[in-house]
Amino acid sequence: MSITHTGVEAPATAPAATGTPHVVGRVEEVPPGEGRAFVVDGVQVAVFRLRDGSLHATQAACPHAGGPLADGQTDADVLVCPLHLYTFRWTDGTSPGGAAPLRVFPVHEESGHLVVTT
Repeated sequence: MSITHTGVEAPATAPAATGTPHVVGRVEEVPPGEGRAFVVDGVQVAVFRLRDGSLHATQAACPHAGGPLADGQTDADVLVCPLHLYTFRWTDGTSPGGAAPLRVFPVHEESGHLVVTT
């Protein structure tokens, strides 16, 4: 399996996945408790590193009104859009409030790199 390069050197190996893994940047580019937007295969993706060190990735624009989700608040269970406070579950992208669901992506750290699978 090969990793699609997105501007940074790829790690030597990638885990088995059903989609295509993309190296989007280095873990330290996303401070703990924050999110950052990256472009993955022509699509904007928001990657979050929670304070506990876990990683999450989703589409970068809120399906409700296009809000910048990388600027949203998050915890271990949900992401909150900064525009209208819609919440979305990390497990499946659904919204307890009934908004259209988000697309969530597998993401992991490998040798200091952020790898998002699309």
